[in-house]
Amino acid sequence: MASEHVIEEKKQGQALVTNNIKGNTKKLFIESYGCQMNMNDSEIVAAILETQGYNTTNKLEEADLVLVNTCSIREKAEQTIRKRLQKYNRVKIDENPKMKIGVLGCMAERLKTKFLDEEKMVDLVVGPDAYKDLPNLLKEVEEGRDAINVILSKEETYGDISPVRLNSNGVSAFVTITRGCDNMCTFCVVPFTRGRERSRDPKSIIDEAKDLWNKGFKEITLLGQNADSYLWYGGGLKKEFKKASEIAQQTAIDFAKLLEMVATALPKMRIRFATSNPYDMHEDVLHAIANHDNICKYIHLPVQSGSTRILKKMNRQHTREEYIELIDKIRTIIPDCAISHDIITGFCTETEEDHQQTLSLMDYVKYDFGFMFAYSERPGTLAAKKMPDDVPLEVKKRRLTEIINKQMAHSKFRLEQFIGKTVEVLIDGVSKKNKEEWKGRNSQNAVVVFPKTGSEKLGDLVHVKINRATAATLIGEKI
Repeated sequence: MASEHVIEEKKQGQALVTNNIKGNTKKLFIESYGCQMNMNDSEIVAAILETQGYNTTNKLEEADLVLVNTCSIREKAEQTIRKRLQKYNRVKIDENPKMKIGVLGCMAERLKTKFLDEEKMVDLVVGPDAYKDLPNLLKEVEEGRDAINVILSKEETYGDISPVRLNSNGVSAFVTITRGCDNMCTFCVVPFTRGRERSRDPKSIIDEAKDLWNKGFKEITLLGQNADSYLWYGGGLKKEFKKASEIAQQTAIDFAKLLEMVATALPKMRIRFATSNPYDMHEDVLHAIANHDNICKYIHLPVQSGSTRILKKMNRQHTREEYIELIDKIRTIIPDCAISHDIITGFCTETEEDHQQTLSLMDYVKYDFGFMFAYSERPGTLAAKKMPDDVPLEVKKRRLTEIINKQMAHSKFRLEQFIGKTVEVLIDGVSKKNKEEWKGRNSQNAVVVFPKTGSEKLGDLVHVKINRATAATLIGEKI
């Protein structure tokens, strides 16, 4: 089993908060694993099932329906989900025989009927593009039949569904802008579980953002497997764009234009986005960030490896040199921009020289934080089919430790640059360590805590002078 490490606050296995719609009598327990897209998808599922008479509950034992929204990106994630399914089934046997159990998301798409035929742990299996079919699938289950829909769509974006904001603090919310991925990185299962890239109508994106503002939300994150690849030309797959009419091509809206549109339509709303691919991060996106104060000065820019040779084997569409050139552009156009990364160590055929190139790239960039993993083979990917997983586990572990240690030093360095400065912080909660302190994030996505004064409240934007920094947090006082 691969080791992994994340230097960043990340929610895993999060059960949604409860809602209570009058007249709804059935209870749904839904738990999400993996990326932010999964969290948002669970909110879409809750909205669909709300119309079918379900209120959500955080008490597993009382649920009529238990759903787990799954991730297939790494082996460890799948193992965690299997353990959760075992727990659900124990509760079903011991306490609630009428409970129905379902698997959603990427793991459902990858394993399909295996859950029903071999493991017999669930009653229904639903892929990421089939959530609108849940009412029909539940009817199948109620009639005593197993139910499955894992058909990937060329059109579905759920743009017509208003998610139930159950996974939110009331301040920040996710807005999905694209689904799927066309990049076909050899290590990644996402194109097979999420399908081809298609973008959502910009009007529906802006309408959802405005609705969130009217409901009191102060920050949105525009989501996509590859957000900066967004391209709206009237609908359809991105790969079909060149076949569109000349008018459609001329009036198409790319990610930079979308950012401008959202930032202009909601000038007081904080805007973030995730995730980006270096190949699609064009200079006009950087200028859009620089030109709008409400677009946060933070870019998550996965590099995966510092070796051009390994990047080519990964089918990443950039070289080490091109990535460094992009970093230099970011530093020039947005001097105060924070940058984070994804790095996979121990990919097929990775040598010590390749590893040292990754470490030297980290030294060049000095990332603010990152997501770091040892490579684990994912069934169905090109790497699993054609490349030997030939780096010994002990070597992977040692290299991962070296990467983690370097990132910890760089994170500390970046946080210390804020000491003595005043930053704008969006209050999104109370400090977990001290109820007398607020917690929030600055534009660069750094966590900031400061004492309550009694004059501020959740959702306020306040100015905080930073006095010191711990390994992962800025500590200051409101001014």
